[in-house]
Order: sequence, then C-alpha cells, then structure tokens
Amino acid sequence: MPAALAPLRVQAGPLAAAHLRTHGLRPEDVALVPAAAGGPKGLVLNPLDRFLFGDWLARSRRPGHVVHLAGASIGAWRMACACAPDADAALAAMAEAYIAQDYPHAPGRAPAPAEVSRIFGETIRTQFGPPGGAQEAALLAHPQRRLHMVTAQGRGLLAGRPGRLRTALGLGTAWAGNALARPGLGLGLTRCLFSDPRDPLPLPLADDGLPTRRIALDGRNLQAALRASCAIPLWLQAEQDVPGAPPGPHWDGGLADYHFHWPYAALPEGPQAPPLVLYPHFQPTLVPGWFDKPWRRRHRPTAALDRLVLLSPDPAWVAGLPGGKLPDRGDFQRWADELPARIRAWRSALAASQALAETFADWVEGRRALPVQPL
Repeated sequence: MPAALAPLRVQAGPLAAAHLRTHGLRPEDVALVPAAAGGPKGLVLNPLDRFLFGDWLARSRRPGHVVHLAGASIGAWRMACACAPDADAALAAMAEAYIAQDYPHAPGRAPAPAEVSRIFGETIRTQFGPPGGAQEAALLAHPQRRLHMVTAQGRGLLAGRPGRLRTALGLGTAWAGNALARPGLGLGLTRCLFSDPRDPLPLPLADDGLPTRRIALDGRNLQAALRASCAIPLWLQAEQDVPGAPPGPHWDGGLADYHFHWPYAALPEGPQAPPLVLYPHFQPTLVPGWFDKPWRRRHRPTAALDRLVLLSPDPAWVAGLPGGKLPDRGDFQRWADELPARIRAWRSALAASQALAETFADWVEGRRALPVQPL
C-alpha cells in the first residue's frame, strides 16, 4: 500500500519531527502519552493501545525509564488499563465491556443517570477488583508507567449537591466564562489531577490560568477518580466527595482537558534525547476543553506542541468504517432500542482498527515508511 494511502496519519511538532528524521521513534524517546476524552471514538485506538502498552513500550532500553500516562474520561479508563501488569488483556477486556454496555430504559427514552452510574461502577469494579485490593496495587506499582487522571470538580453553582437544573445552570456559567477566555472555565470548574505520587506530572498545568488541584492517586480513590473522570454531566451522576480531594462533586475530566493541549514543551530534558509526547488520537486536531469545540482558533497548534507526535486515523480510512464514521455517543440514540445492531457496528469498527496498530508497528520497526506531516 502506498504511504499516502496508509490508514494511520503521523503528525509532529518541529522538534519532534527533527528527532524522527534523525532517530525514528524508539520506546525510550517517549516521556508522556495523553489519552483524550471522546467516548466511543476511543474504541478505534484499542488495537494500537494494545500494541503500544502490551508490547512496544516495554522494549525500552533506557534503565529507569518512566512514562507518564494522562487521561480523561474514556482516556482515563484506557490509561488505567495500560498500567495493569497484563496491559494487553486489560485493554481487550475494556473494549469488550465498552461495546457491550447496556442500560435499561423505557422505549424511546434515555436511561436514568443513576442507573448508568450504577452499571458503570460495577463494570469498573469487575475489571479492577475491590477498591484498594491487589489488582489496584499492582496497577499503581507499575515499574515503568505513572498514571494521571483528570476530573472536573464543581465550583460556584456546581459546587453544591447537584440537581438537574442546578447542574445545567452551572454548566452554562462555565460555558459563558470559557467563551470569553479559557481561564473563564474556572468560574464553574476546577481541574483535579489525580497522580501517581511516585513521580508528579512534570508539567506546569496551572500556567493556562485554569484552577488546578493535584491529588495523590492511591487505593482509596483510584476507582472513584476513574468514575468521576467518566461522569458525563446529565448522562451520569457526579461522583461526590472523592477521597483525597476537598468535598464536592466531580464530573468528566474532558470538561477541563478534552484533548490535552498541554505545555509539553516544558518537559524536562531527558538523559539521552529530548523527551517526546506520543499521542494516539482519533482526530488530527486538539480541542483543549469540552466547551472549546466551537472556538476553532483554539484548536490550532502552538509552540507548546513542539515535542508532540500525533497518531490519528486517516479520513479516507474512517470513511470505510460502518456508517462512514468513527463510533460516537450519538450511536446510543441512533440504535436506542437496537442493541445488537450497535454492537455489530462497533465490533466491526474495532476489527478494522487492527490496521492502525499494524501500520504503526511496521513504521517503528522499519518495515514501512510513513510521511511525517506538520501539526
């Protein structure tokens, strides 16, 4: 297949592109892997995740090599699985659980948020075992990887015990503040970063003006923080009073950091080469926060992304998926009462996504050249 027709697109900031021209991409070059919110869109990254975390990153030849994994919403779930002792099996189980999810509801009606939260909590407990148990302990002790999960804790109207009207009004306040400038999101939300205490995330996140709180991630709060990071407002219930954080409700981390346009250029210099950020993503642009979707000028690359290597599906490949698109949250409404049809479509997209993993493997192992495009 000619490189131009490859299913996987590679883009890079200028420093990262220069490194790739000289050295290619090696496991020991990677300092950080972000994982976006985006719901079902993240399913197409599952085979690529399984290769990255189940095989390739473990080949690093640098003693003491630490890789930070940062995620919000489905990205937090992906990165938690990536820290499991058997990352390949954990990521495969996650994909199956995500595809098979089903929430009882009246015909033509959305399921109740309390029911969605209950079932999702059971799914997480099934995968990671009892809170504070041996499975979580192994995940948090991974010798190479350090997990960081983002939630959005309520402020102002969103700080009290949430109700549907209060939540809607509070989100409206956050939206209006964000419309003026991204720091205005802080009128309604505080970014909470739950981090492996062995190695703090080495980035100055508060420099973007968004209120930011860093909290140690441990067996008391791992599952609560993960549930919170996936708590889409009005679709799931807020996660109340996460251990280690000040009291109050937490929502989907994508409200604060949807696609992680973070100050990656500030990563400390590595012992052998400048650290790179490897970002498997489902689209070729980064939207900083959930409410930034309409503000396209905020989607543009900046100098903060100079060390970023972005992997995303080529649009021509996406056009060949069921419905000519990535799986998305609208599929729950599209196939509201036709669960088998949605499951078939999502499993078909997942199977096709093996091509993304195979293309990446061929590229990093020298069997195939891929053009490196600018961000």
